Amino acid sequence: MAGEFSLLSLRPGPQICWAAIERQVDRNSINSQLMAEVEALLEQVESSPAQVLVFTGAGSSHFIGGADGIEMMQLDRPGALAFSRRFQALLDRMEASPLLLVAAINGLCFGGGFEFALACDLRVAAHGARIGLPEVKVGLIPGGGGTQRLPRLVGQGLAMEMILGGKLHPGEDAARLGLVHRAVPDGQLERGVDELLEPILRNPGYALSLAKRAVKAAQGNPLPQGLEAEAELFSHCHDQSFFRDLMVEQMRSGALTTSADQTRTTKGDDK
Repeated sequence: MAGEFSLLSLRPGPQICWAAIERQVDRNSINSQLMAEVEALLEQVESSPAQVLVFTGAGSSHFIGGADGIEMMQLDRPGALAFSRRFQALLDRMEASPLLLVAAINGLCFGGGFEFALACDLRVAAHGARIGLPEVKVGLIPGGGGTQRLPRLVGQGLAMEMILGGKLHPGEDAARLGLVHRAVPDGQLERGVDELLEPILRNPGYALSLAKRAVKAAQGNPLPQGLEAEAELFSHCHDQSFFRDLMVEQMRSGALTTSADQTRTTKGDDK
């Protein structure tokens, strides 16, 4: 798997695959080739036994430092429209993946890099990371979904302040503001990711994927539509035997009181 990618460095595992963005010569920035490689990586990991794909940045200074400046400066208006739509499509593809995607933010994470992290399901940042959407400072606006995903995450007020001001937030501040799920000391990022994932990965993988789809169904949809999606996905859980087997095991061990037992107990109390 690793030999097929020139801009990604992979460390596969039985449940968790780590992928480092390898563009240190240009801040690990996002270009068209990297987008294609991330899409190919998703396909490969989804067909493997792994349940989680963790993205981080090669080196220690950058997670992803925005979009490739050289590629961006050559765009005219139609080219910019195509680039934005291409990047948005990649992030939509990430959100639709049955895998759990984690952004392990080890350094500067701004512009397209933060938009990439926002498309991940979970985010862990080192204290030394700096996170935000500073595009307005260079005469641009976010073009990879930042104006849409950030308000859904932290509310329109804070998102507006962040996007208009372009401020970068250190890892601990990012956790306090809800931009990331947790912040950990520099050098302990992998441990922080493992601690976040450990209780999650105790649960059956199909339930994790269905729960992710149900939560995503709420984005931009009216409540009745989200509830319908939830009910449909809930029903899919019953295609698996995990819940039934667990109930049978608990009843056999005496850990679960059956409805019949509860009825008999209630009637006995009434006498």
